[in-house]
Amino acid sequence: MSRRALSLPMKDSRRLENKILKEGKLFMKYSIWQISSEDREQIIDIFNYYVENSFAAYPENKLPYQAFDMFLQMANGFPSGTIKDENGKVIGFGMLRAHNPMPAFSHTAEVTCFIHPDHTRKGLGKMLLGYLEKSALEKGITNILANISSLNPDSISFHKKNDFVECGCFKAVGKKKGQKFDTVWMQKIL
Repeated sequence: MSRRALSLPMKDSRRLENKILKEGKLFMKYSIWQISSEDREQIIDIFNYYVENSFAAYPENKLPYQAFDMFLQMANGFPSGTIKDENGKVIGFGMLRAHNPMPAFSHTAEVTCFIHPDHTRKGLGKMLLGYLEKSALEKGITNILANISSLNPDSISFHKKNDFVECGCFKAVGKKKGQKFDTVWMQKIL
């Protein structure tokens, strides 16, 4: 797999740069790269933060680094990417995966995105989602679904701000840390 930076439309990268500068935050260059095995530990560390500290990731316990192979397998043939800072540190990752393996659903994918907690609310999730959506269209994917815990209001809000609409809710189907939760399904038609 080539280790090249993936491009974003210039207007999107300028918009991100302007937003960060306007908010008075330290400007750092970010780029999106294809996920590779070199990212294994950093990606699993970000995911495990959310396993331990939120309802954004569903597992009860931290995943071992070997779980990265499962992520790669789920995203095989679908767009995926990491956001890296100018020093090459992974600060977020996202991927699409099959919603259903039957050919009738080949135009529909589920999305997963996680941003390191020190880098949220900087427009990076939007940047990564934009990249995944653009790449999805290039592969003929026109529907993106998000499966979100009802105990994760920040993710529900993020998806609404990025033009996803709620399309379903399964009541009390999940349980983590002894707490039952619904799964909220959101959809974006590209």
